[in-house]
Amino acid sequence: MEQREIGRLGRSVSTVGLGTWQLGADWGAVDEDEALAVLGAAVDSGVTFLDTADVYGDGRSERLIGSFLRQLGPARAAGILVATKMGRRAAQHPSEFTLDNFRRWTDRSRANLGVETLDLVQLHCPPTPVFSAQEVYDALDVLVDEGRVAAYGVSVETCEEALTAIARPHVASVQIILNAFRRKPLERVLPAARAAGVGIIARVPLASGLLSGRYRRDTVFAADDHRTYNRRGESFDVGETFSGVEYEVGVEAAAEFAALVPDGMTPAQAALRWVVQQPGVSSVIPGARTPRQARANSEAARLPELPEPTLKAIEDLYDRRIRTLVHDRW
Repeated sequence: MEQREIGRLGRSVSTVGLGTWQLGADWGAVDEDEALAVLGAAVDSGVTFLDTADVYGDGRSERLIGSFLRQLGPARAAGILVATKMGRRAAQHPSEFTLDNFRRWTDRSRANLGVETLDLVQLHCPPTPVFSAQEVYDALDVLVDEGRVAAYGVSVETCEEALTAIARPHVASVQIILNAFRRKPLERVLPAARAAGVGIIARVPLASGLLSGRYRRDTVFAADDHRTYNRRGESFDVGETFSGVEYEVGVEAAAEFAALVPDGMTPAQAALRWVVQQPGVSSVIPGARTPRQARANSEAARLPELPEPTLKAIEDLYDRRIRTLVHDRW
């Protein structure tokens, strides 16, 4: 699989990584053996980038990755970059984002993952004022100096938050929602990151599964799946669920998207392929609940680029059905 270098990080990552929110919580139950099998299938398929967070299953996702890395052994594990996130386990107030808390949060993640130094730690969609606070970046620099983390980045909800972070000299990466139904980052965020040497980690690439084309209006999700309980932002930002698109609208638009997919790839692979070929993207991090899904996601990196007529048709679909719903919100 192609590896793309992140300039400020000083390391390369696979163009398709693995998001592990599903392995922790909020997508229905995944048992430990299945979770480890998903991780194994992804890595065997060429994935070298795993993304997790301390809040996914209250550390379960991190602990599963730590167990998996120990099973791999030091030599193979050294080739995998693990990014985690911090900040969502605390009250969402800027006063919580202090050096003392950063030390506690990263120490917990280091213990969960079984490592001395975290490869990459990301502020996990904190309150907007945090992105402009000099003392926050000073504290993150201390974490690097102390060897708790090798590098730091941010996970954001809005394009303006992303641009604020990119302007900071030591921010290595920005994680942002990017998919065929959330195109706004193409306008300013990706060009700015590319010019600065900041990595772009594209999350929610399938719009919470909508772009896989598998769902219908009457599809029922588990009660503990955020696609059931967060459709209107009841628990966290609504943009994280179906990219903020109303479900019924998204299902209809996804069916139209599926009809545009070239022969030889699934709708999910086409959606991932679309993200991979956007200039400035370092890695896209789809989740997977089964080894089969993990392998299919990884294969998207090896498929031919979507042709120009298909790209134009996807843009037209967005403009007609989606733009007015999401473009100016994030």
